[in-house]
Formats: sequence, structure tokens, C-alpha cells
Amino acid sequence: MPLWLRKGDGRHGGDNPDGLAVPARIGATLGIMTKDQLTGTNRRTRVDQLTGADQLTRTETDSMGPVAVPAAHYWGAQTARSLQHFPIGGERYIWGGPLIHAFGLLKGAAARANGELGVLDEQLVSLITAAASEVAEGVLDAEFPLKVFQTGSGTQTNMNANEVIAARANEIATGQRGGKSPVHPNDHVNKGQSSNDVFPTAMYVAVARETHRHLIPAVESLAATLHARARQFSDVVMVGRTHLQDATPIRWDQVVGSWAAQLEGALAGVRASVAGLYQVALGGTAVGTGLNSHPCFAARVCELFEEATGLPFRPAENLPAALAAHDDLVAFSASLRTLAGAAMKIANDIRWYASGPRTGIGEIAIPDNEPGSSIMPGKVNPTQAEALTQVCVAVFGYDAAVAFAGSQGNFQLNVYKPVMVFSVLEAVRLLGDALRTFERFCAAGIAPRTDVISAHLDRNLMLVTALAPHIGYDAAAKLARAAQATGSSLRDVALASGEVSAADFDAWVNPAAMTKPEAR
Repeated sequence: MPLWLRKGDGRHGGDNPDGLAVPARIGATLGIMTKDQLTGTNRRTRVDQLTGADQLTRTETDSMGPVAVPAAHYWGAQTARSLQHFPIGGERYIWGGPLIHAFGLLKGAAARANGELGVLDEQLVSLITAAASEVAEGVLDAEFPLKVFQTGSGTQTNMNANEVIAARANEIATGQRGGKSPVHPNDHVNKGQSSNDVFPTAMYVAVARETHRHLIPAVESLAATLHARARQFSDVVMVGRTHLQDATPIRWDQVVGSWAAQLEGALAGVRASVAGLYQVALGGTAVGTGLNSHPCFAARVCELFEEATGLPFRPAENLPAALAAHDDLVAFSASLRTLAGAAMKIANDIRWYASGPRTGIGEIAIPDNEPGSSIMPGKVNPTQAEALTQVCVAVFGYDAAVAFAGSQGNFQLNVYKPVMVFSVLEAVRLLGDALRTFERFCAAGIAPRTDVISAHLDRNLMLVTALAPHIGYDAAAKLARAAQATGSSLRDVALASGEVSAADFDAWVNPAAMTKPEAR
């Protein structure tokens, strides 16, 4: 529950039995649905699966006139118009929780800030924050049926939030769902705001929260698991490979540890770029000038955001720029692309190392999670690596969409906001999910196949590199070519050449020592 709606908060009087902080002076009214009732019924109601009883309507109005809306739902006229005019993509493109919950936080904080600044009646503040809390907590998720592909400013989704919060607040106050009294969706819930500054603020809050909650912990956990697997088999020496060809030796812990380090480097980029999202557009209203908003409004809302989320949100230094462009979100998306690139490399390395297992490289064993073929018995495939790499490809695509959309601002507004935030949230969610499953079902169980590794290491002609400082590059190259041509071992060819004694060869060509030359 947001900090401004905690039980016992003196600003909101007594607590009702279901845990919602409703002002004591407003009291309970017969017929009001409780939060438990909402959670048990409304959240499961789908827009396209209303029962006959649910099809009963009430009349709501907007500036264009009356509209019939389902009586069982809280949304109003503008939401209903959007449902009619933008039936694009089906349920796949309905907003998920992160953005809607960010709207709940935003509207509750806005009401409280307006109340503290003396521009909104305290009773209205209490009603709005009570309803907004339910939105923030996901109780009213089913009341947000709109599609991503709508007006490019996100106006319909902002009005969806305004209408739902106003309707629920009015139900708390009067027992009657909907209407515009005592709480008006524009005059009160949207006070001091415009869709042009509210929607991008909700965008940034949603992405930042989801990144900290879902993505960053997943990357940290996978990196920690890889570090642990690296340490567990740190004495195993493997064939190094460059250009897909044999190279000098490398230890298991250096290979696996490098994967963890690459993830940590990409994560540092994510952390750095998400900080750009803490500067929000709120306070700019329509074109960045702040018209119709109290000059202290945005700063106070950001303080409340920080209390509720622990993240240091603040008004952007240049509000017109924050409305007209979303370069910080473009940069953040690019950091996700970098992270996806790191994950792609790691997943590909593991499946190549696991290839075979008898006629490929076969140096790493991966968990046997499920049968790999409907026709070939006993076949096991690197399915977790394949799933992760597919997610990475999707993230690359989402980033391309974000980069293009970010370039399309005109004058004082970028009108590609919905597709930008949808793409970024999808990328964050997919990467977080994929990295977690990859860790659990693959990375945590990888192990070296030491018999295969030893056999490959014995045949590795690039061990000759250790001879070059002693017999010269040209002589060493001649030995390697001779061994390759005859199929002989490097040791046999070196001893037969007379260039190297057995004692010197064994002293100089030490694969383990070659992985840590500083110790020699």
C-alpha cells in the first residue's frame, strides 16, 4: 500500500474492515463493494466475456455527449469511446499491471500534493487517494481494458485512470458507481495535469520500478550463479578458441567467470541508464510551460513517489524537452539491447560447448530437462539457450521500435509514447523471465566434461605458443604445421625435430601454467 494510504494515517481517519483507509467522516455506505469483493470478482471480469447481467449499462457523459457504459465497470465515456475506436490487436495489446499501477501511484500522489498546496478539498483528497490506492495495488486491473495502439499521447489511458478513480471514489462516497460528483475525473483526479505530462511520467515510473523489481535481481542472480559454477571447477583447464579455431589454454573459471563479468558490465549500463528515467515530465502540463499546475505541484509529487518507491524521482530540468522527446527512454532501451547481446553470447557459448555430445565440442554438460526430439529417442537439446536467444532477438526488435519511435517527436510533443513504453516494458519482462529460467534450468547445472576436455587439450596444437619464446616463432610454427600434416602429437614432433628435449618440453608446455603466466 502506498505510504500515503497506510492504516492509521491521520489524514484518512479510521480504517474500514477490509483494510482500505476510508475517511471516517465519509463512513461506510450500504451497497459499496469492498476491496475483497473487488479482488474476488472484478479482477477476473474480462471485457469480452461479460455475462448477461453485466451487460446492463449506465449513462456517462463527456464533452461530446452521453455514452452507455457497462454498469458493472468503473470506466466512463472516454474509455468507452476508445474501446469502440481502437479495437487493435486484441488482448495481447492491453496494458499490463506496471503502467496501470504507476498511474495509481501518480494519481494518489497528485491528489495528496494538491491537497497540501490548498488547491483541492481535503475530503476529495481522501476519496481520490482511497480509490487510487486500489489502482496502485492491482485491485482494479480489470477496469483498464484499453489497447496500446491509441492516441500517441496516451490520453485515453490517462482518462481511463481518471474515470475509474473518480467512479470508485464516488462509490465510496455515495454508494453509487460512476458519475462526476463529488469527484470529477478532470477537475479533481486530473487536477494540475495533462495527458502530455502524466503519461510520460507514468511511463518512466513504470519502467524504473519494473527494472528494479524484476530485471536487475534476475541479472544479479544469474551472475552470482555463474561465479559459483566458475569457482566450483576452477582447476579445469580447457582449450581456448578464437575465430572458432583452437587457441591457447584457458581455465574453466576464466571462461565462466567472463560470462558473469559480461553480465555485470551490461547491468552497470542498465543501472546508469535507468537513472535517466528518474527525471519526469510532470509539471509540464500541455506543452511544457506548466499552465494550470501549481508551481510546487510536480516537486511534491516526486517526493511522494520517492517515499512510495524508494527511487529518486524529480521533475525534469527542461519540461518542454521532457514532453517533446524521450531520449532517456531510448538510451535505456539501448542498454537492454546491450544486456540482450551479452545474454545472447553466453547462451550461444554454452550451447556450442555442449554441442554433440559425441560429435560436437561436447566439453560442457547441460541439464537434461526434457526430451529433445519427437523422432530421435534419447536426444537432448539446449532448449534453455534457444529460448533465451529468441528473447534476445525480440529485445533487439523492441529496441529498434523504441529508437524509431523516439525520433518521431514533432514540435512540443512526441506522439509515439504508448508503443515506446509497451516495447520497453515487454523487453524488461521478457529479459527478466528468460534470465531467471535460464539460470534455474541451465546455468545452475552446467559442468565440465573433463574427459572430453582433456582429450581436446592433448590434441591442441596451439600449445606450441609456449615454445615460441624458447625456440622462436618460425621454428614453433614449423612444428605446428608438421604435427597437423602428419596427425602426430605436438610433443612427438617437437622431440623428433631435435629442437626441444623431453624435459624442456614438459617444463615449457604446461597448460595450467599457460593460463596464469604471472605465476611463472
